[in-house]
Amino acid sequence: MGGPKHDRPHPQGGSWGGHLVKVFRDVAPQGPVVLLGSTLPDHPELPAVEDPRQGPAVALRTWATSQPVRVRRWWVVACDQVAWTAAELRAWWEEAEVCDPNGQSWVMGSAEGQTQPLGGFLGGDLVPRLAKTEGRSLRDLLNGLPVVLREGPASSGKDIDAPEDLESWGE
Repeated sequence: MGGPKHDRPHPQGGSWGGHLVKVFRDVAPQGPVVLLGSTLPDHPELPAVEDPRQGPAVALRTWATSQPVRVRRWWVVACDQVAWTAAELRAWWEEAEVCDPNGQSWVMGSAEGQTQPLGGFLGGDLVPRLAKTEGRSLRDLLNGLPVVLREGPASSGKDIDAPEDLESWGE
């Protein structure tokens, strides 16, 4: 994409990362927000955990070892999943509440045979276990963790990884 994705301009204003913060705050105004990596230009007040730049699995493990505040579930979303709306997140959150009411699993979408941990809900009880995981891939992180797969959310959880993805999303 030619540079960091989190601070790319979003069509609705602000940055890609800032859009996701707004969506989350519309659904959970008091919920904690922690960034993995650098701060956002439109939210410099948000805490950030240093990203070792070794992929999302290592970044998540680094975050988990930082002893984040205890909550029932965390929305773990990639900065390039910019299609989310508050209504879609609210519906997805409600579904996670139904299938994992105590926050003891990683509730994630599966679309077209692809499992998508990012955009899913990580049960708060799993954070200490996540901190102790081995491996460098998201698949490695999932080994040994309880997972609930749900069909969807296909459109909201779509990654924008290439200029063509951005173009087709904008259409």
